[in-house]
Amino acid sequence: MNKVFSFLAGAMCGALVGSVTVLFLTPASGEALRADARARIERALAEARQAMEETRQEMEAQFEALTGVRPSSEN
Repeated sequence: MNKVFSFLAGAMCGALVGSVTVLFLTPASGEALRADARARIERALAEARQAMEETRQEMEAQFEALTGVRPSSEN
């Protein structure tokens, strides 16, 4: 679990640094820059949600394999 958290924290920091770098180095109008930033943020959030769901499913499968008990879905 600690490795997953460390990976996700590193990925988010890398995404933030990359986004800020792009904002400063891209020659674009303010509106185009904001639209691009908004799209990038939405894409990053969607990828993070997908990674979280995949990790949850993997952890539930491991839990079930170890205990023989299927975890309840409380979403």
